[in-house]
Amino acid sequence: MIENSLVEQTLSIALENGGDFAELFAEDVERSSVNLDDGRIENLASSRDRGVGLRVLNGESIGFAHTADLSEAGLAAAAKAASQAARVNGGAKQPEALGGQDVSPAPVAIRPETIGKADKVSLVQAADASARSHSGSISQVSARYADTRRRIQVANTDGVNGNDDQTRTLFAVSAVASGDAGLQTGYESVGLSMGFELFQKYDVAELAANAATRAVTKLSARPAPSGSMPVVIGPGSGGVLFHEACGHGLEADLVNKGASAFAGKVGQKVASELVTIVDDGTMADEWGRYAIDDEGQPAGSNVLIKDGILMDYMWDGIRARAEGRASSGNGRRQSYRHLPMVRMTNTYLGQGEQDPADIIAGVDYGVYVAKLGGGQVNTASGDFVFGMTEAYLIEGGKITAPLREGQLIGNGPRVLQLIDAVGNDFEMGPPGTCGKDGQGVPVGDGVPTLRVTELTIGGTAA
Repeated sequence: MIENSLVEQTLSIALENGGDFAELFAEDVERSSVNLDDGRIENLASSRDRGVGLRVLNGESIGFAHTADLSEAGLAAAAKAASQAARVNGGAKQPEALGGQDVSPAPVAIRPETIGKADKVSLVQAADASARSHSGSISQVSARYADTRRRIQVANTDGVNGNDDQTRTLFAVSAVASGDAGLQTGYESVGLSMGFELFQKYDVAELAANAATRAVTKLSARPAPSGSMPVVIGPGSGGVLFHEACGHGLEADLVNKGASAFAGKVGQKVASELVTIVDDGTMADEWGRYAIDDEGQPAGSNVLIKDGILMDYMWDGIRARAEGRASSGNGRRQSYRHLPMVRMTNTYLGQGEQDPADIIAGVDYGVYVAKLGGGQVNTASGDFVFGMTEAYLIEGGKITAPLREGQLIGNGPRVLQLIDAVGNDFEMGPPGTCGKDGQGVPVGDGVPTLRVTELTIGGTAA
């Protein structure tokens, strides 16, 4: 996006008064979206955002500036501002010559920008029609299509010089059913790092029917029980539990701040021997996939916990430099206006060997959670509360009645210890956006069927 000669000149200006390190991050993002609500197209939008962020390190001081002016003068002004913010006052440092990286952006078969708006509108309309035709109980439907193409360039005074081209396409549908139990909602979403070929893999009418089925099923659901009991978490969307309750605690910045329950435990047993947790930014097509992170480092597949033993944390460049080690490729930022920090990519609990039916059969009375919703987590302690958006009672080793939405309450590190069964049916869950310190980035997570011997259910049943 920016010629190497201008990049080198800008980095030299950033260090002309001294400093340890300078970095240029350029970004060009194109977005389009269609929102439908209650049968009407509420929003049909497209946008483009371009700019550069410049970072200068001077000891423990960090200077940062960003600009949408990509001219030579605009970049020079931002470089000087970042240098001044880092309180640099010394002799000039010569940057290393820019290198090159052999990376492979995710392939895109059908670029979303080549698809007309009418075709995108027809997707949300088809979902609306499908959900409403499923049952007369469906009173409201909303649907959303969105695509993003994000091109980045990262260069720094250590010689890093990399580019990536990231395309993501998403579809989501929500259906509301009305009945004697009031209003109940069902939701379904898909999103992958690919283009419009997403809709060769998924039928929006089927997605909408699934959402409608969930909503209608909840109309006859029982109140969720209350108390401590065995919980079986189904494949796919249960991964958000490990992302939030355990994953954040394995990010090096939170570890260094003492805000992690896993601080100082590398090499120790922190989970059941059935537990292996991986963060993998290289997973083909997945929502959190990229070729290089937002500091120019290649994405990695990082084993965090193996057979219950804590192996390592996730690292960005700043924390890795301080420790004299390599980054794990987890330096991410929301946009060129933000500083990078340690973030997850696609985080998952590895597949086991047990038959999911046998895992359920081993529970006399408990709860089966098919889908988890949002929640709250204290990363320092690992305590969490998650909403159960689709759950069922387990009685006599069989899934029986659907349950109304309740809460799943527990402690992340303790849950890792209490997993006593892991299935052979691994799935990645729906696309997610992870929020941290005011920044949101796309992430994925997944799990096979698993059983926790004891979790607290916050329901309303007497």
